[in-house]
Amino acid sequence: MKIRVLTLGAGQEVGRSCVVVYIGGKTVMFDCGMHMGYQDERRFPDFRMVSRNGNYTQAVDAVIVTHFHLDHCGALPYFTEVCGYDGPVFMTYPTRAIVPVMLEDFRKVLVDRRGEVELFSNRHISDSMKKVRCVNLHETVRIGEDMEIRAYYAGHVLGAAMFYLRVGTESVVYTGDYNMTPDRHLGAAYIDRLRPDLLVTETTYGTSIRDSKRARERDFLTQVHETVANGGKVLIPVFALGRAQELCILLDEYWERMNLDVPIYLSAGMTSKANLYYKLLVSWTSEKVKTSYAERNAFGFGRMQQWDRSLVDRPGPCILFATPGMLHGGTSLEVFKRWATSELNMVILPGYCVAGTVGNKLLAGGNGKAIDVDKRTKLSVACKVRYLSFSAHADAKGIMRLVQQCAPRHVMLVHGERSRMEFLAGKIGKTFRVRVFMPPNGTTVTMRTSAAVPVRVSRRLASEALKGVSERRAQRRAMGATPEPTSRAAVSGVLLFSSGSGGGAVRLVGDSEVGAALGVREVRVTHGTEIGLPRLASPEGAAEDDSPAQKRARTDDAECNDSSDAAVLKKAEQSLARCNLGGQAVSVDLERGLVTVGSFEALLQTKEVIQDEETHLQLSCSWLQDDEELAHVCIEALREAFCPLGP
Repeated sequence: MKIRVLTLGAGQEVGRSCVVVYIGGKTVMFDCGMHMGYQDERRFPDFRMVSRNGNYTQAVDAVIVTHFHLDHCGALPYFTEVCGYDGPVFMTYPTRAIVPVMLEDFRKVLVDRRGEVELFSNRHISDSMKKVRCVNLHETVRIGEDMEIRAYYAGHVLGAAMFYLRVGTESVVYTGDYNMTPDRHLGAAYIDRLRPDLLVTETTYGTSIRDSKRARERDFLTQVHETVANGGKVLIPVFALGRAQELCILLDEYWERMNLDVPIYLSAGMTSKANLYYKLLVSWTSEKVKTSYAERNAFGFGRMQQWDRSLVDRPGPCILFATPGMLHGGTSLEVFKRWATSELNMVILPGYCVAGTVGNKLLAGGNGKAIDVDKRTKLSVACKVRYLSFSAHADAKGIMRLVQQCAPRHVMLVHGERSRMEFLAGKIGKTFRVRVFMPPNGTTVTMRTSAAVPVRVSRRLASEALKGVSERRAQRRAMGATPEPTSRAAVSGVLLFSSGSGGGAVRLVGDSEVGAALGVREVRVTHGTEIGLPRLASPEGAAEDDSPAQKRARTDDAECNDSSDAAVLKKAEQSLARCNLGGQAVSVDLERGLVTVGSFEALLQTKEVIQDEETHLQLSCSWLQDDEELAHVCIEALREAFCPLGP
């Protein structure tokens, strides 16, 4: 069995995430993003590689979008409405709410402000959203007969999710962007130990290990405070939802604590959007925000004001949070052009900037140099430029922790630079002994998967196995030991194979269930033997010169031949009780003259001996095949008790 993966985007790069997985006869596209650094046909993935005839609905069974960032959803209206894909699109409820807003903002910037050709219309955005099916966290959604998906919390932005895909016995986990460290307004990513055949993970910060969160926050506040204290302006390019809220909360609390009155501005729409979405989707935020939300709205930002373009040349210090986050257009780029020429001012870039954007050019050494802002504008940068990572991506430690947590058989690295991927690939391969792939865009990787056979375990057998686990845990607790956490239990039984139109099935049943499962009548094999009891011997027959041993034997014979049935049964019970019967209890039925141990039965009967014209007592013994060893122990004990000198 094989899984094939076609990388249409994010292969050895950050941008236009789009990974197509061929698994179990199904085709699933994970993310449908655009590249923020390109202005030509490279902006979108090359969808022609998915279908030669352009019938994408037939070629792709489902599209899954992990979150609302444009490098993961920006090409969705183009793929569905321009290319013609008419199949299902899956995303979480928060992502469904925010994606159309992000797409419309981008469209307006592209067409209304830059005057570029419209890639998709407002109607295209609306129609593409009609194809969306929303999923909840940990909800298993079945697609057709043999395919299912499940979403896990990713922590990256509101609504971001990692997705588990299973088709038959093969499975894939696709992470999208995720953050393994909790922050002020979002929790940390989490996933079960799914043991998928393939884990596709982002590697944006694959070689970085971040400083402590407290140190980064202190550095950020110090840089901002010093700049405004010296009369300068601070520009913080952010995306409307995500790091903007994290930094706004941080700065709002600091301004209140320090009693500062320097104005803080938010670019148009950010305040209303933040309040609306975080109020509606508070269940996706951090525990701290959820527990305190009723008393205090963490996203109110009462000290912050709405930005107006007329303020750009206003004298005096101020701080502006402006979109978009990579300085590739919009308010942030407009303000940067005006403020970059002053040495008093500062630009703080809190997140990753894709190659080709103005933000990336600044990080590459634009401070003090002239950079190309666009095709027509070259700008000399005099302001200070600082990169302070508040990006909500996992660092190297976080990625390694997720791989350990997920326990995949293969790993594929995407959404990262090649040099970082190479280092991380070696680290993952050496640590977890798995094969690691890092394909470039436009290439297909094939990997073999284990030919696992699904086995249905009978309810009775599963209950017995789980009962055994519970008993072992109880024993460990009684001994004062910590119970070992386990999600597995050893089960032994009989495998039954059946064939049919559905391709056959394999069942595991207990020994006692085999007959019923196969529809055959149970045959019980019983073994038996008899133990004759010696005739009554007269005590008067004792001779004076009998030895002590002969006297003891004659006394025993007398006891053995006590004519009372009750006495015989009592002696049989006592002799068996002294044996090692494996925990089995001995029971006596005086009415029936029966001694029982498990399936072993000894029935007291009388037997006529014709030649002697006398009646003798005997024990008629019977047992099942499974209790052969138990029967041997019982018979030896009874013979020893009643006939110690006999053969």
